[in-house]
Amino acid sequence: MKISLAQLNYHIGNFESNTKKIIEHIALAKAEGADLVVFAELAVCGYPPRDFLEFDEFISLCEEAAVQIAEHCMGIACIIGLPVRNDFIAGKDLYNGAYFIEEGQVKAVIRKALLPNYDVFDEYRYFEPATQFECIDFKGTRIALTICEDLWNINNNPLYVSNPMDVLITQEPDVMINIAASPFSYQHDDERLAVLSGNAKKYKLPLLYVNQIGAQTEIIFDGGSMVFDQQGNLLDEMPYFKEHLRTYTLTGRNIEGYSPIEHVIVPDIEQIHDALVMGIKDYFSKSGFSKAVLGLSGGIDSAIVCALACRALGPENVMAVLMPSKYSSDHSIKDAMDLVENFGCKHEIIAIKEAADAFDSMLANAFNGLAFNLTEENIQARTRGIVVMAMSNKFGYILLNTSNKSECAVGYGTLYGDMCGAIGVIGDVYKTQIYELAHYINKDGEVIPENTIVKPPSAELRPGQKDSDSLPDYDTLDAILYQFIELKKSSRDIIALGYEETLVRRIIKMVNAAEFKRYQTPPILRVSPKAFGMGRRMPIVGKYLA
Repeated sequence: MKISLAQLNYHIGNFESNTKKIIEHIALAKAEGADLVVFAELAVCGYPPRDFLEFDEFISLCEEAAVQIAEHCMGIACIIGLPVRNDFIAGKDLYNGAYFIEEGQVKAVIRKALLPNYDVFDEYRYFEPATQFECIDFKGTRIALTICEDLWNINNNPLYVSNPMDVLITQEPDVMINIAASPFSYQHDDERLAVLSGNAKKYKLPLLYVNQIGAQTEIIFDGGSMVFDQQGNLLDEMPYFKEHLRTYTLTGRNIEGYSPIEHVIVPDIEQIHDALVMGIKDYFSKSGFSKAVLGLSGGIDSAIVCALACRALGPENVMAVLMPSKYSSDHSIKDAMDLVENFGCKHEIIAIKEAADAFDSMLANAFNGLAFNLTEENIQARTRGIVVMAMSNKFGYILLNTSNKSECAVGYGTLYGDMCGAIGVIGDVYKTQIYELAHYINKDGEVIPENTIVKPPSAELRPGQKDSDSLPDYDTLDAILYQFIELKKSSRDIIALGYEETLVRRIIKMVNAAEFKRYQTPPILRVSPKAFGMGRRMPIVGKYLA
């Protein structure tokens, strides 16, 4: 039997586009002689549909799309993921399910059992967990079909009460198929590989796994669909961050024509780069936007965002706005202009001195006798926010936020100033990773000016200002932040690692105190195991770990 895996980029709620794409790939698989073509988890509606699932019409549109897809399943069968109604009054209204369609008819309905409810996942909000599991018989082959997390209970995680494969294996299947919506993080590929390989080895069955690609606002899917033999050896790995269809021949329990291969280890920074480019591209295309604007300071953060935007959207669709203040250095303007010339994007130079001075003058009586402080610095940052938002409104540009994760973590940014924007491009990338990203972008030739990379970072909001005036050095700061945010270690645990107690408590206090700012920032493209946003939900007024 020939089985095609279709690794595609879906668009949440865009039934016309998703259905068309699925039908096109059914035809492609059929042309390759496939007997069965497999699509990803919730392929019909896109993942994660969130509260769209609470609209009855949305579910009806999923069902109507499935009917259209079924009409094209003549001479070829398909597996598609979609929400499935729960006929029982008790429990949630829906299952996270899949249809097995053969000769134009739904011959089997598979329901997901293990519903993730951690980090970015919230499936228990919408779905009822399945409790009954049946294999699918097709052309003399018995298929154990599972949905994403259903294969992640290999070690009998106590969070879950069941393990679907332990039931399915008693029915003597010949092959496992898993359809997934497995989000990207730069640490997730190795974990995913180990889990899938472990299942194939445990159940002594070949495994075909199909993931989706594409960005859905902040969540990014990287593809990397895989095939394993019954010893758990990796036989094939489909491209990352690209749509792809590939067909495999299953004879008995063997995948014909493939021998074990090694997983290709891609450096974290390369994965982050590719994910961010896709994240920008899909945010714009799926939202109906085409042109971006950003403030370009001459610093490394805005340079990285500009470079990524040019690669994602084309330099002709990127507007960089240089907004020098009276404290801006000449080299900052030159560095910004060098970047613009290297990429060929559009630019405007709009000095903010006059506007900032006008605010200072307007507030002079109210501030009489008070020294220059953070207030006046923030006025400059907010003046820049007004300028880039004016460009956005006037020309229809979408504003890209340029704050990095280190800044977001400790609140080193100005609300309604440099923290404004429609999408946070590098808000999940630590400052130390930003430098790595700059070197990666420059690997084939200098496009980000070397001076932008080597000069001390500064917001240039007062004479001689440097980030180091307010923050610990980034190597230390990022290491402590990683322990606290990604690894969820307490101040006591981090201090025990050898970090200075006063510094640790100061940093964690800054993180907690800045929570109100992060609630008001744009969605952030998720590339790490723990990003700010829906995957990290902290109380604003809570007091803990100070």
